[in-house]
Amino acid sequence: MHKPTIFFLLIVALLAGCTKDPGPDPVDGPGVIILMYHRITSGEATNLYERSMADFRGDLDYLRSHDIRVIDLDELADIISGETKLNTHAAVITFDDGDHSWYTHAVPLLLQYRMKATFFLWASQMGKDSFLTWDEVAQMSHYSYEGGVRPFSFGSHTLYHRFLMTMKEALGGGEAFAAYLDEELGGSKRLIEEHIYGSVDALALPYGDGAGDEDIIAAAQRHGYRFIRTSERDVAGSSSSNLFRLPGLPLLDDTDPELIGVYLGI
Repeated sequence: MHKPTIFFLLIVALLAGCTKDPGPDPVDGPGVIILMYHRITSGEATNLYERSMADFRGDLDYLRSHDIRVIDLDELADIISGETKLNTHAAVITFDDGDHSWYTHAVPLLLQYRMKATFFLWASQMGKDSFLTWDEVAQMSHYSYEGGVRPFSFGSHTLYHRFLMTMKEALGGGEAFAAYLDEELGGSKRLIEEHIYGSVDALALPYGDGAGDEDIIAAAQRHGYRFIRTSERDVAGSSSSNLFRLPGLPLLDDTDPELIGVYLGI
């Protein structure tokens, strides 16, 4: 073989090796689904709000195999504002309450798959019974990938995890309810921020109670929250999406991961 031919083939090979992966093809009408988990079990799930490790791994495999990009709430905000263009479907992974299984089961899998997640803490329960300790929360908040990207963020699931609208009715609304929300939302935010890297700017409503309530939204804004995740089932990511009324899809003990695709129109 002539030297010029060899040289040409070497250049082609080098260029091929340097070519970047173009990534998944764009899709029509891309959306964002916010997934909601509670406890992850090593064996079979034994109640509605548990998800087995095998099923959780299956969920992550489903996201990866269907080119559903895992993002965080900040990225979702940029998509909704139009600052970032969404070309493919995306998902935000969230967890509610504060179960110790996050540290032992969920986080190792998320790190293995290099995926992000937001953990909403029932702040007054940390360190009790089967809940995370504050030291474990701190460790989780300090994990980072190359480049200093921190995959795990923390939000508030309030201080005492009560039905907020029930409390509003009991207190008669007005200033009494506002003061109560200051404790639930403001108190939980301050407590969590004492133990994590960064700040708390996301709230998950206990039991999904109070979605769209103006007093709850006002209290959240008063304390520096940027997001409220509800339990209403829908997709987000369009310019009409409301950051203070974000929907979510619960992944329960018997949820088929195909349901993710149903909501996204896959």
